[in-house]
Amino acid sequence: MFSFITKGLGKTLGAIKEILPQKVDKIDKALLEEILIESDIPYELIEEIFYYLPPSDKIAKSDLQRVLKAYFVYDTSTKSAQTKPFVELVIGVNGAGKTTTIAKLAYTYKKEGKSVLLGAADTFRAAAIEQLKSWAEKIDVGIVFTAQGHDPSAVAYDTINSAVAKKIDHVIIDTAGRLHNQTNLANELKKVVRICDKALTQAPHRKILILDGTQGSSSINQAKAFHEMIGIDGIIITKLDGTAKGGSLFGIAKALELPILYIGVGEGRDDLIAFDADAYIETILDAIFVSTNG
Repeated sequence: MFSFITKGLGKTLGAIKEILPQKVDKIDKALLEEILIESDIPYELIEEIFYYLPPSDKIAKSDLQRVLKAYFVYDTSTKSAQTKPFVELVIGVNGAGKTTTIAKLAYTYKKEGKSVLLGAADTFRAAAIEQLKSWAEKIDVGIVFTAQGHDPSAVAYDTINSAVAKKIDHVIIDTAGRLHNQTNLANELKKVVRICDKALTQAPHRKILILDGTQGSSSINQAKAFHEMIGIDGIIITKLDGTAKGGSLFGIAKALELPILYIGVGEGRDDLIAFDADAYIETILDAIFVSTNG
């Protein structure tokens, strides 16, 4: 777990080392502020963190750890799939790594011995359908797809119906990459949600938003808009290995009050790990403090 998180936070940890070449027993508040800013924690959140720290110029690891843990109080455990199939709808703007993340998630379920069916409901781009088909072949899972331009809601409906008939464990439905201010696409997304419920009551059981880790805290407004639109249940952060903005997860969790389910730390099918807040915080703190101190 820690090796995967260290890989994902590699650039963030490198940026910390540039500011603080040698680990310390206690860190000066001014240096800590610089590290938190460089890690892309929003400044208003840094002020809040400092408010809850002891009124001292030097901060111990245990005190900082206690405060940082408070920002990840949201349940990250996998939602129990009482219904079979368990239907997940995956949402996100173009370029966030959505299709690749769907494949990684499907592969994660497959490794757990579960059957998976993909639904290629991003019918806006032919390339998106072909990309998902290619991934389905690579990881050997089924897929329901249609031609470019067809109704994405129909694809979602057919995917769920097929999964019910075949007694599939997990359904993962792709959707078109969309900007939250495009009203027509927003309405289309709401329609997909309604049609999922018609195909199987209470589906989709989980709506997952994919956020590009390289965008850092700037993705918060985008996420808020999607959440207001259809009600997001959890977040996956992609491309975390490609950015020094690893601290942005604090701002995202604080602003949205939603669980971060997984983080993407590479391009391979295995490069998706369940988010562990304790391991994440410990990895960052280990770059600052010597191991002998609390």
